Amino acid sequence: MKSEQKIMRNSHMLSLLERCKSMTQLKQLHGQMITTAQVSDVIPLSRLLDFCANSEAGDLNYARSVFLHIDRPTVFMWNSMIKGLSNGNEQDRPLSLYRKMQRSGYSPDHFTFPFVLRSCAKISSVNCGRCVHGRIVKTGFEADLYVSSSLIYMYASCADLEAGRLVFEEMPKRNVVSWTTLIAGYVNNNRPDEAIKVFKEMEITEVKPNEITMVNVLVACAETRDLETGRWVHSHLRQIGMDPFLSNSTWNVILATAILDMYAKCGSLKFAKELFDAMPERNVVSWNAMIGAYNQYGWANEAVRLCADMRVADVKLDEVTLLSLLGACAQLGALGLGQGAHAYIEKNNIYKDVAISTSLLDMYAKTGDMHSALQIFHHLPRKDVITWTSMIIGLAMHGHGEDALRLFRQMQVEGILPDHITYIGVLCACSHAGLVDESREYFDSMTNVHGIAPTIEHYGCMVDLLSRAGRLREAEKLVELMPLPPNIAVWSALLSGCEIHCNVDIAERIGNRIEELNPQGSGIYLLLSNIYAKAGRWQAVEMARELMRHKGIEKTHGCSSIEANQPST
Repeated sequence: MKSEQKIMRNSHMLSLLERCKSMTQLKQLHGQMITTAQVSDVIPLSRLLDFCANSEAGDLNYARSVFLHIDRPTVFMWNSMIKGLSNGNEQDRPLSLYRKMQRSGYSPDHFTFPFVLRSCAKISSVNCGRCVHGRIVKTGFEADLYVSSSLIYMYASCADLEAGRLVFEEMPKRNVVSWTTLIAGYVNNNRPDEAIKVFKEMEITEVKPNEITMVNVLVACAETRDLETGRWVHSHLRQIGMDPFLSNSTWNVILATAILDMYAKCGSLKFAKELFDAMPERNVVSWNAMIGAYNQYGWANEAVRLCADMRVADVKLDEVTLLSLLGACAQLGALGLGQGAHAYIEKNNIYKDVAISTSLLDMYAKTGDMHSALQIFHHLPRKDVITWTSMIIGLAMHGHGEDALRLFRQMQVEGILPDHITYIGVLCACSHAGLVDESREYFDSMTNVHGIAPTIEHYGCMVDLLSRAGRLREAEKLVELMPLPPNIAVWSALLSGCEIHCNVDIAERIGNRIEELNPQGSGIYLLLSNIYAKAGRWQAVEMARELMRHKGIEKTHGCSSIEANQPST
């Protein structure tokens, strides 16, 4: 009789706990359990603890207090606490409780390990993850799909894709979660080609991809600019009835945005815009995908117009939008529009973001407002290498070579290591300041001190600098010793020097080499023509112009632009 009453009482309490919506109600039920001695009953107590630890309305501190007063917690109770703690910000707490669980004589089960591995992933502790992996093998849970997928996720989060792939290969059975976890791991570790390869392996199995799988594959196609594979993936979505743009499919804004982003990043902007216009629902990511693509491919005016449309649609511009907008302003030289974006940033308190501040600085520098650029730079509490580089390049661009080099030296004093882009700014600064010998020292220190291999851009800067200074033989020798094949820009720099210093002999040698590259622009031929004209070699002038006519190359006319009636933010 007592047993039946206890079952009925527990059943009633469980029913009340299931309907519980707040901690106030929970505490009342807890009090009732204490007064009726139900607090010692495992099932109601487990439910109460789980509500406190894992419900949105719960209280983790209250859960911890309840847990500490339980003499013999069950594995379910340990799991509830570890899960709740793993959802928080302090990942040492679930890991500590996991260790305490084992010291107390309890054996983790297939529900424990995924929560613990998630904590290892959050702190990117591969050593901790390997220890947990060892325990999984000892307890025989490596064959569990959920546990193995969590292991792959942990290794991927710790950038050990080889270990993650090994776990995947050893799985006796794989489901969509395990396949998707591996694909996402490659995408998140900047290995999109391998993500696509794994997806193609998945295609020959009986496991069907879900929306998350397809989103990750589309991201991989976007990152590799692989339009052909991207189109194939989109076509595959249609075949399996998952294309959100078809009338018979369920609308999925995340999947739709991934399709849009893939086409946009692969340069199919017209089709991407058609998809964008056809979207019945757009989120900020959809807008950013289209705006970012316009900016990436140099369609700055379209990016600005779309930002204005975004405001009209009452969608709030976020950091990603503003980065694209500021980039477009820099491209267009639209200072007024950039100042409007700056006002929006300050009004919405986004100013403290380093990336935004650096983009603002870059925008002001490229639009010629060096005073504002320097003001932002000096007021930044934290500066990374991109911030310093943007300021150095901005100063160099506007003829403040000495100031740029002074800033470069200050950057090194403050312990910020320059990168290859910083050195492009430094070499440009030397060019503007006429510091030829110093430029050679900086060029050498790039490799000898910082281990940065010069790129074609660095060689181009050096050739331009030497050529302008009249050291044409030295510039020509540098081109000959380059470990990289010189491009049109490098030859043009040397040829410009020949024009300035009327050196026909070197120009003639360059002309023969350039012809092998089959340039399509008119600049090279006009330079040669001008050099020959200065030397009175009119037959050579006619030959250069005849070559242009033969190749169908027309003279490119110079142009300039001013800012007028730009759309406001």
